Amino acid sequence: MPITETGTPLKRIYIEDITGYEGQTVTLQGWLYNKRSSGKLHFLQLRDGTNTIQCVVFKGDVSPEVFEEADKVTQESSIQVTGVVKEDKRSPLGFELGVTDFKILGEAVEYPISPKEHGVAFLMDHRHLWLRSSRQHAIIRIRAEIIRAVRNYFDNQGFTLVDAPIFTPNACEGTSNLFETDYFDDKAYLTQSGQLYMEAAAAAFGKVYCFGPTFRAEKSKTRRHLTEFWMVEPEVAFMDLYEDMDLAEDFVCYIVRQVLKNRRSELEILERDISKLEAIQKPFPRITYDEAIEIIRKHGPEEEHKSFPWGEDFGGDEETIISQQFDRPVFIHHYPVEIKAFYMKPDPNNPKYALNVDMIAPEGYGEVIGGGQREDDLQVLISKIKEHNLPMEAFNWYLDVRKYGSFPHAGFGLGIERTVSWLCGLHHVRETIPFPRLMDRLSP
Repeated sequence: MPITETGTPLKRIYIEDITGYEGQTVTLQGWLYNKRSSGKLHFLQLRDGTNTIQCVVFKGDVSPEVFEEADKVTQESSIQVTGVVKEDKRSPLGFELGVTDFKILGEAVEYPISPKEHGVAFLMDHRHLWLRSSRQHAIIRIRAEIIRAVRNYFDNQGFTLVDAPIFTPNACEGTSNLFETDYFDDKAYLTQSGQLYMEAAAAAFGKVYCFGPTFRAEKSKTRRHLTEFWMVEPEVAFMDLYEDMDLAEDFVCYIVRQVLKNRRSELEILERDISKLEAIQKPFPRITYDEAIEIIRKHGPEEEHKSFPWGEDFGGDEETIISQQFDRPVFIHHYPVEIKAFYMKPDPNNPKYALNVDMIAPEGYGEVIGGGQREDDLQVLISKIKEHNLPMEAFNWYLDVRKYGSFPHAGFGLGIERTVSWLCGLHHVRETIPFPRLMDRLSP
């Protein structure tokens, strides 16, 4: 706790709590966000991580030494400010601080990120400092709110959190987009997904989810791709595809509600069109892969869209065309089984289609959820592993889930960064995570 020169404790508070201290003398500690001077007045913008407040230093209220100290303080220096909390209706907080004492705790050298425009590469090189800006601060707070909503939703729905490993012993779907690493005398891979482990966990706990980082070595420089990203993956025993969609729909609506409820001010800082988020309500439209192709052929702007071939997966352009027809997320289900992973269950009524689903976010933000019903027949799964030329011995433990009491089950994965990008209205996912990892970026 800070003390005065006479040894008296000062009442140090956080800016977010300032409303309860009108007329009282308090002490704030933080960093100088901005400053301007006008004759006998210095206006200091102080941020402490919880919010920002204007601190007014009037020459007649402080000693000459303090006034001079406030004049020379540099941007992002850490400071301690004592003063009286005063109402100021012009301030977003509704209050300002009339300064009676001021102290520099840690003087900053010339700060590299100035109010002028900087290129993306420069800002990414200084990502550790860029996080201090009001825009990045708002994005990361919204990200934290999304993560809190994710955990609260599943915890309150009776799910058990089961942590999946980061190191995996096999390449479940080929090695082309997996990071390989030495593991003592063996090889290991950084996980792409915790799904297979959640299938085993669902046989033990019924309703489970894992939440953690996943890795894709995709040589992609699109605005939707990171090499390291976070994903939440629920898996539920005795659930079918349609119940899976019900769960995903309710889950996403809950996340959006929590962000609107608790982070509206951050959305306003980002100038997000909040009305578009308020439209995110159940039910979400549900269309088949075949219906999605018809939308692409009808509304696609390019000639190749007019004859988009059946059997191809959708890319970013196609997802954008589909999403533009709806004001909320849309489910696309029953893709051709050939373009889906070996563990997807074929529709027993028409085996050329898989019981899978993707959720496409509106406004062109692409796929935020992918999932479906898993193959629960042991012999079919064995044949699928052989068809995909995967090492059978690597899946012995996975096959045990079918050998010892097989059961229908389904689940999905939601990517946190794409969800942040959508809810914040961002053009690129690089701003959605504190320290992004891209194909050409491993630092800071």
